[in-house]
Amino acid sequence: MGLEDFLGDGFLSTRIKDLLAWGRRNSLWPMPFGTACCAIEMMSTLSSRYDMSRFGAEVVRFSPRQSDLLIVGGRVTLKMMPVLQRIWLQMPEPKWSISMGACASCGGVFDTYTMIQGVDQFIPVDVYIPGCPPRPENLIDAVRLIQDKVSGVDIQRLIDERTGIPQLPRLEEMQARRARGAFEVPR
Repeated sequence: MGLEDFLGDGFLSTRIKDLLAWGRRNSLWPMPFGTACCAIEMMSTLSSRYDMSRFGAEVVRFSPRQSDLLIVGGRVTLKMMPVLQRIWLQMPEPKWSISMGACASCGGVFDTYTMIQGVDQFIPVDVYIPGCPPRPENLIDAVRLIQDKVSGVDIQRLIDERTGIPQLPRLEEMQARRARGAFEVPR
């Protein structure tokens, strides 16, 4: 007689932290920033043949305040970089980014003064996708890598690192006080 026999069929046991990580992992809302042939491959990833919605990233938002995954695909020029930076800053924390294709990752074959030689000089990049243009399967693999990163990271620690405001020590102190029973509500 195990715990499963005692609880029955409709019961699930987990930690709240793991449940929230599972929900965040399977509900990424990408913000596409596609400028060239990589954007066409990004569009085909959302089609029925590849169906990125199977991996929880189907809600493509064109508003940075509603998205948490930035996919930069294609050539980025000096004129577009301030726009890309503004989009990145408007996205709420926690946020992740994918650099899709050779042009976004390292400038590609366009070694001119107007082309940005890698968007990682201006925004943090979590996953790089090689290729010119990369296949839709590569974008799906990158989304899965982001999902693994999302489920394995402590969200509060990530927000503290990116914002520079340490909330984690205060939260750990409150949890320790609650465990000791020495937590009183201030009046």
